[in-house]
Amino acid sequence: MRAVFRDNRIYIYDAFIQKESIKVIPGRLWHPEEKAWSIPGTADNLDILELLGCELSEELKAMKQEPISEDLSEREQFILAPLRVTPYAHQLRGYNLACRSMGITGSKSISPGFALLMEMGCGKTITSIAIAGRAYLVGEIKRLLILAPKSIVTVWEEEFSKFADFPYSLSVLQGSSQKKAETLKSISHKGLEIAVVNYDSIALIEKELTAWHPDFLICDESSKIKNPTAKMSKAAYRLSKLCKYRLILTGTPIQNNPLDFFSQYKVLDERIFGKSFYAFKNEYAVLGNFNQPIGWRNLSGLVKKAHAIAFRVTKEEALDLPETTDIIRSIALEDKAMKLYRHFVKDSYTELSKGEVTATNILTRLLRLQQITGGFLRPDEDNEGYEQVSSAKLDALEDIIDTSVSENKKLVVIARFIPEIKEICKMLDKKNIQYSRICGDVKDRAAEVDRFQNGSKCMVFVGQLQTISMGLTLTAASTMVFYSLSYNFADYSQARARIHRIGQRNVCQYIHLVAKDTIDETVLKALEQKESLATKIVDDWRSIIK
Repeated sequence: MRAVFRDNRIYIYDAFIQKESIKVIPGRLWHPEEKAWSIPGTADNLDILELLGCELSEELKAMKQEPISEDLSEREQFILAPLRVTPYAHQLRGYNLACRSMGITGSKSISPGFALLMEMGCGKTITSIAIAGRAYLVGEIKRLLILAPKSIVTVWEEEFSKFADFPYSLSVLQGSSQKKAETLKSISHKGLEIAVVNYDSIALIEKELTAWHPDFLICDESSKIKNPTAKMSKAAYRLSKLCKYRLILTGTPIQNNPLDFFSQYKVLDERIFGKSFYAFKNEYAVLGNFNQPIGWRNLSGLVKKAHAIAFRVTKEEALDLPETTDIIRSIALEDKAMKLYRHFVKDSYTELSKGEVTATNILTRLLRLQQITGGFLRPDEDNEGYEQVSSAKLDALEDIIDTSVSENKKLVVIARFIPEIKEICKMLDKKNIQYSRICGDVKDRAAEVDRFQNGSKCMVFVGQLQTISMGLTLTAASTMVFYSLSYNFADYSQARARIHRIGQRNVCQYIHLVAKDTIDETVLKALEQKESLATKIVDDWRSIIK
């Protein structure tokens, strides 16, 4: 379904699936000669179309944009953010709105919950850290529980260390259920006590989390709890009842249909949409056979209720963001993979110490280490087969892809090794996500680029670093994920330029998947300093490998 603006009305095409929803919009007209509906060009109607997953024209997108000025009113500036850095204007606005809405600063509370509906790259994490910090500093909370997807639980530890300007003690609950419970009990009582745990674990250790009794709950990427019948959703709801304050963080509260709102908002404040999913469904869905939705109604009211306790911003609206932003997603390898990695480091150190040190044999060792961090170890270059030794990076990439696709944003993924590219493509095939691919064996590269640039259903571009670093324009995406990197700064710089070039209208974001405490950190640091490791490996091989 797509929409354009003409003569003060919004014309909607290819809307057969959603025709029942459009029929309930006041002022709608059917134009048989165009096979299109038209509706009044109002902000409410734009919100409804966005809710239904409609593809808006550039003109309609511009109409939706409400640029956030850096010159905030005095009323919005009076709550200082307890951060080590100065937040962007849109982050400060979201922080202020949430604090006032939840009554953290002494104002009358509208609701105990608030939704930060901030698109990927707009800073949901730093904004929520500021909110939790303010609640702690004014004596409102002592314990914070953060629920997050498995691949990003460790990100919270790093973000707090970079941004929090208040005392805290944070533990990431990992390992077996018993180990998680033990870690929870051992959290220091210094400052704000914080526990971070993945969604899949909360039902298993709900008893221990309940006994810990958090008073602030943050649900990161809250679309994970959109299914009201899922165990994790029910556990999250029960835990939310213990908490004085609750936040959900997501750029896409709706991934499938408007019913996705219910479970997430039930965790926030069940007064918004009620306690009964069936009553909610009957109010907003047109039901057909087997009680399944065939259309929607009262969507304007649904949007208004949801936004009453929410702050929404996209990258296009956050005009204070720089032209490019870099995000380092630190990935913890599994214990087995890390043990293999350390064994190979020790073996490499031993072999190089007693033999001839050449650039070739050092680069071979470094290549093997990078293969391990990427998750796919190839015995030798002449062998086509490979063994999967870790899924940590692939899991993290899957979460990023899910978020990007749900936001209807295209994504470029860059990897160094062919086994990585093959497994990324297998994952996309399994999820029925259309993609383009360019690596050494692809003959018609122009066709692959054209499909990504101009095909509305082609959401991901997967490219091999050395192959796509020159000459390609991939401006249909504004986000690039570096799954793995080489040691060559020129390749890295040229790859970045595929999305940041003439024709790009949005802020560009680069996400680096970096395996913690591995060669990945050394390589990225060298690239950030515009160095090429290959020029100094013979002299500095000990520090590079270790």
